[in-house]
Amino acid sequence: MTTTEKRDYYEVLDVPKDATKDQIKTAYRKLALQYHPDRNKAPSAEERFKEISEAYAVLSDDAKRAQYDRFGHEGIQGRYSPEDIFRTTNFDEILRDLGFGGFGGFSGSIFDMFFGNMTGSGRGSQRGADLRYDLDITLEQAASGVTTEIEVPRTERCQICKGSGAKPGSTPRTCTDCGGRGQVQRVSSSGFAQFVRIETCRACRGRGQVLDNPCRDCRGSGVVQKRRKIEVKIPSGIEDESSLRLRGEGDAGDTGAPSGDLYVVCHIAPHKFFVRQDKDLLCDATVSFADAALGTTIKVPTIDGTQAEVTVPPGTQSGTVLKLKGKGFPGIGNSARGNQLVTIRVQTPSKLSDRQKELLNEFKEIEDEGKGRKNFFKF
Repeated sequence: MTTTEKRDYYEVLDVPKDATKDQIKTAYRKLALQYHPDRNKAPSAEERFKEISEAYAVLSDDAKRAQYDRFGHEGIQGRYSPEDIFRTTNFDEILRDLGFGGFGGFSGSIFDMFFGNMTGSGRGSQRGADLRYDLDITLEQAASGVTTEIEVPRTERCQICKGSGAKPGSTPRTCTDCGGRGQVQRVSSSGFAQFVRIETCRACRGRGQVLDNPCRDCRGSGVVQKRRKIEVKIPSGIEDESSLRLRGEGDAGDTGAPSGDLYVVCHIAPHKFFVRQDKDLLCDATVSFADAALGTTIKVPTIDGTQAEVTVPPGTQSGTVLKLKGKGFPGIGNSARGNQLVTIRVQTPSKLSDRQKELLNEFKEIEDEGKGRKNFFKF
C-alpha cells in the first residue's frame, strides 16, 4: 500500500485525533478481535488486520504519533523502516489477552505478515541512518542561491559482495536459531504468569543469516566507509539554520533496504554591512552635517553586488530610515523581495577649522535672530 493509498490512522482505528492512549488501545483490541486471521477467514481480513496493527503501532507511540500528526504518512515512511514502526509495540500482551497466543498464533505469523517472508534475509529491511552536515554560507549566497559541493563521510554498500557480506562465490546460510527472522521468542514462567520476550538472535546478531565466508573488503558487514562528494543546491532566500533534505544520501541500509537521508543545515555568516530582518535588509549610511541639512544623493551597496542611489532630503535628521523598495532579501519560491532600509547617521565634526567655526557661529546668529532664543525655564 503506497503513501497516497493509505487511510488516515485515526480513521482506521475509528478514534478522534485527541484520543487518549487507553482509547486507542481499546479500539485496537476491538478491531483485532474482529479481523485477526485466526478468527476471521475472509480474504480481506489479513490486510485489514495489518492496517489496524500499523495504525496502532504509530498512534500508541508518542514520538511516532507526534511525527504523524505533523507530517502525515510521509513523516512516518520518511523516518522509520517498516520494522522500526512495529519494534517498540507490545502486540503479544494484547493478542494473548484476546486468546490468539501472540505473534505465533497462526500460520505465517504476524511477524512475517508485517515484514514479509524474511527467511534467508534476516532483518534486511533496516533502513540506513540519517546524516547531518553543517554548511557555512555567506549572506550573498543565501540571497542569490548557490550550487556547491560538499564531501560527506558515510557508509556505502560494498561493491565486492553487493551488500550481502558474503565472499563472492559463497552464499549466506539461514540462521537455524531464529529461522532467518533475526529475532527469537523467549518464554519464561513465574508462578501462574508467563512472560514472552522478543530478542535479537545472538547466533546471527539479528541478520537472520550466518556468514561462513565473510567478504574481506567489508568483513561481512556488507558496507564500507567512503567519503563521497555530493552536489548541494541552496535555494535563494534560504533562512539561517534551515535544513535541506537529500533523500538517499545518508548511510547505506541493509541489503534490500533504502539508504538514509542527508540533512544539510545552512548557517549564514554575519555580514559586515547588512543585517537581515525577515526579508528586509538593514544598513547604515553616514552623511555630513551639511549634507543632512542641505540634502544630497549618496550611493549604498546592495546585496546583489551593485550600488543604488539614495536621495537624502534637506533637513534629514540622524536616525531617519530611507527605503529602497525591492532591494531586500528574496523570498523562497520566487515570492516578492523585501526592502533595503537605510538608516541615516549624521556625522558631527569633532575638529573644526577657524573658518568653519566662523561660518557656524554666523549660521547660529542668523538662526537665533530668526526664531529668537529659547528660554527653557520660562513657561
